[in-house]
Amino acid sequence: MMFIKKQSYFGLLIASIILLMMAIFPPKVFFDYDFESFFPQDDADLAFYQEFREEFENDNDYLLIALGHKDVFDAGFLEDFQSFKSQLGELEQIERVYSLLDVEDVVINPFGIQRKKLLDWSDEGSLEQSKRKILGSERWKGNLISANGDFLLLIAHNQQQISKEVGDVLYGQIVELLEGYDFEKVYTAGKIKAQGEFVRLMQEEFSFFLGISFVLIILILFLIFRSWWTVLTAMLVIAIALIWSLALGLYFGKALDVMSVMQPTILSIIALAALVHYFNHYLNYLRHDYSKDEAIQKSFSEITIAVFLTCMTTSLGFMSLYFTSVPTLKFFGLYTGLGVLIVFFAIVLITPGLLYLIPPLGKVQESDQAAFWRKSMRIGFLGIIKRQQLIIWFFTVTSLFSVWALTGLKVNGYILDNLPREHELIREFSFFDREFGGSKPLEFWIEKGPQAGSLIEWDVLRELDKLEEFIHSSFETGPIISPVAVVKSLNQALNSGNGKAFVMPSQGQWKRMEPYLERAYQELPTKILSDDQKSARISTRMEDIGSLRSVALKNHLDQFLEQEIDPDLLKVSITGTSHLIDISHESVSRQMMKGLVVAFLIVAIIAGFLFRSWRIAVIVLIPNIIPLLWMCGLMWLLGIELKLTTAILFTVAFGIAVDDSIHFMSKLRIELDKGRKWLYALKRTFIDTGKAIILTTLILSAGFAVLIFSQFGVTFYAGLLISTALVFALMADLLLLPVLLIRLGKIWEKKKPKTNH
Repeated sequence: MMFIKKQSYFGLLIASIILLMMAIFPPKVFFDYDFESFFPQDDADLAFYQEFREEFENDNDYLLIALGHKDVFDAGFLEDFQSFKSQLGELEQIERVYSLLDVEDVVINPFGIQRKKLLDWSDEGSLEQSKRKILGSERWKGNLISANGDFLLLIAHNQQQISKEVGDVLYGQIVELLEGYDFEKVYTAGKIKAQGEFVRLMQEEFSFFLGISFVLIILILFLIFRSWWTVLTAMLVIAIALIWSLALGLYFGKALDVMSVMQPTILSIIALAALVHYFNHYLNYLRHDYSKDEAIQKSFSEITIAVFLTCMTTSLGFMSLYFTSVPTLKFFGLYTGLGVLIVFFAIVLITPGLLYLIPPLGKVQESDQAAFWRKSMRIGFLGIIKRQQLIIWFFTVTSLFSVWALTGLKVNGYILDNLPREHELIREFSFFDREFGGSKPLEFWIEKGPQAGSLIEWDVLRELDKLEEFIHSSFETGPIISPVAVVKSLNQALNSGNGKAFVMPSQGQWKRMEPYLERAYQELPTKILSDDQKSARISTRMEDIGSLRSVALKNHLDQFLEQEIDPDLLKVSITGTSHLIDISHESVSRQMMKGLVVAFLIVAIIAGFLFRSWRIAVIVLIPNIIPLLWMCGLMWLLGIELKLTTAILFTVAFGIAVDDSIHFMSKLRIELDKGRKWLYALKRTFIDTGKAIILTTLILSAGFAVLIFSQFGVTFYAGLLISTALVFALMADLLLLPVLLIRLGKIWEKKKPKTNH
């Protein structure tokens, strides 16, 4: 017989050895947050961007630093600004720093090339002249100086594809430099800051949710069972299960990331739900005068297959995320799915042995609470029989509304989606959106067409100029860096530095500047033109307007290119990290449908395996599809959009919600195998499993609801949507599923002689 005392003690020994080995060879705990781990890896746009990056540079390896003063043309402020800029440029991981102080007025005349700093503060007269010139030009306002003249912008380009650890050190050095100056206002935004801030928040939330999970477990267990042994046993088992589950990824070099914050709560609540089923069965046998040894053996032998199946479906729900092309989601799904199986393994390996070690409990009397539950479930079943038509109408109407709501859901996400809108990081990025044209990088790859010799031919540059005007007006961008910008600067230089000459030159003027072009491109601080002059980049920044508007603008761009740009002269493609994040929201939303189809098939196969009936397989699917539809209705009502962080929750919710159906159907199978009539077996199943299903749903819902206290969007939405989906699943399992099964009873009774005898 399974789960006898000797075998159970052997399980405790194995668990002890595993823990001892982990103590001797502990995993390294480390946190990370990489924006690029949210890119769809099998997307052609990613491969295209990687080619772009090899030719030019990574588009988001910079830090924007805005330094404020009531008048940035104050000589003392400019001295401090210059000093800080020089110190910043000397840092090892900083490749270059650019600001208004680096801009030169260039004049080309018969006497040669004359250069003069745009901002000259060598004396009061020069400073006043520079101030009037800069503030009087639309070219610089909102570019390297704010429109009100109260902030100067520094763009510090750091080492390409800098690691999170090195980025943290670099940002710390920059903060230390800033503390050495008395600047009135300082704003910073960029990857090295955002990654460090995300990881700091992750560490705080990981500890918070780990602690609150255990507090919740103690509270729930005490309220349900009111005994010290259930609390101690569950705490020990869950603690060991969590250690093993989290260690698995760490041993394979998987850092704890923004998704890992949820794992302690998810795994501990799933473990608790399984333990409640075991404890409930164990106590039932004790109440029926079984000895402690018999109660342990029977309770664990009887429901372990059902618990395994529920853990398997939950695990597969998470593992379906592995079929997405986004690395963060793939590994979250894989390691959380494996973690659920480890939780099951820990429960069956450790719990029986611990129960054998606990002193005999004596005779367990049936409590008033147990009698109340049994009576309530009996009344509930009779009420369902009487109101079958009403139940069907309620679920049908609500589901049809949810299907309609699904058609109204929009796919939309933001780069800093995971942070609350009032977070300091959001405010700082918004500052740059407002004052300096944006914080979100926007990149375009351009190539010469088949009838062009190079990109720096006059006809090609005219096409490029039309494109830039469209980008600037439609995308509402900040300053644009491109081959045309160089040509416009040369045109200005050839016209005595007149700001009005910063335009695309005529063909005659173009001929005058050709001798200076190659040198002008070589002197640029960043590469924008390939060595063979056949490809180039247009680089700018814009506000993070969300993927929905960004996709609409991309479609508008495609129309413009088709109608206005000659493809024989110029080819254009949008690219960059921001574009990849935008398309990842839509990509993941589509891939989730594939994952759900796989999950549906798995559940149908399990139900079909239990009953050898395709009809029952279909009926079991119905009450588990409904919660997902109702989730869509809830999202529409609350104005929650589909995005990378919400689309994944459908497969996760399905994998967890289906557990109750499997417990219900497994118990029904047992009752039918005892030779009972269909309706009576259904009644016994409803009464016996109803309490456990309600309790486990309350446990799971309460556990996930805790996640709404998170600052991370993905964690908040997981808590809100999964907890409500579980309540929807409870309603479907205890109201709709019995009604559907009652109507199937006649078919089953006809088949019964063939299947049971």
